[in-house]
Amino acid sequence: MSKMNRRDALKSVALMMGGTMVGANVILTGCAPEDSIEGLDFSDSDLAYMDEIGEAIIPTTDTPGAKAVAIGAFMARMVKATYNKEQQEIFIAGLNSLKKDFKSDMGKDFMKATVEERTAYLNELNRKAIEEFNSGNKTPAYVGMFKDLTVLGYFTSEIGATQALRYIETPGRYDPCMDYKKGDRAWAT
Repeated sequence: MSKMNRRDALKSVALMMGGTMVGANVILTGCAPEDSIEGLDFSDSDLAYMDEIGEAIIPTTDTPGAKAVAIGAFMARMVKATYNKEQQEIFIAGLNSLKKDFKSDMGKDFMKATVEERTAYLNELNRKAIEEFNSGNKTPAYVGMFKDLTVLGYFTSEIGATQALRYIETPGRYDPCMDYKKGDRAWAT
């Protein structure tokens, strides 16, 4: 099986999301953002932390989770390459805020919590972010950035496309009408 063309896969996912993902304009146009944080870099501990955030969003079940695709490294690349300075600052502040608030609210470090505790906490943050968005605050919430990057990185990875989705290498056969059985995985493109 040949490797997927990641650039084409990213463009497809960005188009499917209607270009609503932060940084989608860069993916769709291929143009780098005009302003970004000079020398932005993430440490190995930052990458491990982002891996755990991703794993809380897409945990390992009968298929590998986000950590298996090194989602932290993917997030770092996307933030550096596609986010403008303001978005990068929101993302970094979000990483720091999550770390601080989780410890304050839960009484333990994010990295020492169970996946279930992390997921529940992120779900609550997401619920609050949706409420804020619906009340008129259109500033991107960092939890939405975490989700977008995790879903994008996971489902455009080889593991996500071949193990979480059903994958047939293109060009494949054409089946205009296929029966759907409840519980079938979606198709990767």
